[in-house]
Amino acid sequence: MSDYDRRLIYMFFQIDANRINSSGRLEYMNKLERWHKDGVIRIKMAEPAQDEAAHGSRDRARKAYEYISTMTESTTPKEIELLKSIERILFREGASTQNERNDIEIVFNAWKYGCILVTNDGGSRCQPGGILGNRDKLLELGIQVLTDEEAVVRIRQGQFCPVN
Repeated sequence: MSDYDRRLIYMFFQIDANRINSSGRLEYMNKLERWHKDGVIRIKMAEPAQDEAAHGSRDRARKAYEYISTMTESTTPKEIELLKSIERILFREGASTQNERNDIEIVFNAWKYGCILVTNDGGSRCQPGGILGNRDKLLELGIQVLTDEEAVVRIRQGQFCPVN
């Protein structure tokens, strides 16, 4: 068994654009990034999240492009139906903006590539919906969503296997 195999705990994450930590101020993202660099976990970004994160500043772009990106290739009937189900969960009236369509793809990519989605989108008093606010419904589809803090806690507690 290689050193890599001994370190890796087989947890794979996809981070949303709102978790790009270009200034290093996000405490729990700092920990996840350290574990990623040390080969303990793997972090990826869905292409729409990477594109969103790359806008705004060179530091954010540089940080976003450090991660391998995944593409939304939905070709099977199951994948096409899953995209529609995610849209119904996140946007009852349907996605009307590019950012909303991006959210659907970001959630889909987490499922398609077997990752836990790490985001800070929704689930608060001022934004009760969003991705976090609908995570129970998304889990029913087999899509696990956590905050960066929850991801760190799960790793520290040794909960390496996905719940779904």
